[in-house]
Amino acid sequence: MPSPSPSVRSVLLIVVDGLRPDALSAAAAPTMRRIVREGSSTLRSRTVMPSVTLPCHTSMFYGVSPERHGITDNRWHPMARPVPSLLDVVYRAGRKTAMFYNWGELRDLAAPSSLDVAHLVAYERTEGDESDQRTFALATDWVRDTPDFGLAFAYYGMVDMTGHAHGWMSEPYLSRVADADRAITRVVDALPRDGSCLVVLTSDHGGHDKTHGTDADEDMTVPLALWRPGGAARSHDLGVTSILDIAPTIAAALGVERPREWEGRVLDF
Repeated sequence: MPSPSPSVRSVLLIVVDGLRPDALSAAAAPTMRRIVREGSSTLRSRTVMPSVTLPCHTSMFYGVSPERHGITDNRWHPMARPVPSLLDVVYRAGRKTAMFYNWGELRDLAAPSSLDVAHLVAYERTEGDESDQRTFALATDWVRDTPDFGLAFAYYGMVDMTGHAHGWMSEPYLSRVADADRAITRVVDALPRDGSCLVVLTSDHGGHDKTHGTDADEDMTVPLALWRPGGAARSHDLGVTSILDIAPTIAAALGVERPREWEGRVLDF
C-alpha cells in the first residue's frame, strides 16, 4: 500500500460540467485561473468518448473507460464486471466522504453505504436556477466544519445547461462560468490554508455550438488542476492527461490503495 502524503489529508474534487479550457481566460474566473496558475495543471486533459456527462463522470470516478464500465449515455445500469469507485475506496479506507450535487443521475458514483454525507439539491432547469449556489453553500459548510475529511465532491451543473441553451462560449455561458467561479471561491476560502487539502478542479467534457458528445477537440478537451491552498505554488504543466488519471491521483494523495482495474496513472501533485 502506498505511503500517505505527509501533507495531504483531504481532497476536494470540483467538477464544473461542460467547462471548456478556453472559457477560463474568456470569463471572469480569477479563482479558477489562480488554481490553474499556482498548481500542477493542464488545459489539455482529455475526456472519454462518448463525451457525455454520465459516461465521463463514471470514467472519472471508477477509473475505467466506457468500454469497461458500459455507460454510454445518461442512463445508469449496473456494471457486468463491477469496479469500486473512488468514493468507495476512500470510504473503505476509513476516511469521511461526501457528495454535493444537483443532477440526480450522478447518485451512482458511489455505493450508498460509501458516503458519510450526500446532498442532492433540487434542480429547477430554468435560466434563474440557483441550485449550484445552494449545492456549493452546503459543500462550503461541510468542509469548514469537518477537519481532515477524506474526499468531498462538489458538482456545478449549470455551465453545461447554459451551453445547451445559448451555445458554448456565448455571453450567457461565460456569465455562468463566472458564477461557478464565485461558488468555487467560497468553498476554497473555507479550506485550511496550510497546504493539507488538495483541490482537484476539472470538467467532464467541453462543448461546441449548443451540444457535445463527439470526438471534436472542443468536446474532448478539459482543464485539470491540482492545487493546495496555502501550499507552495507549483506552476507545473502536466501536459496531456486523461480524466482516467483523476481517481488514481486522488487515491495516491490520500495514501489509499488503488484497485488493479483502474486504468489511469498518478499525476504529479
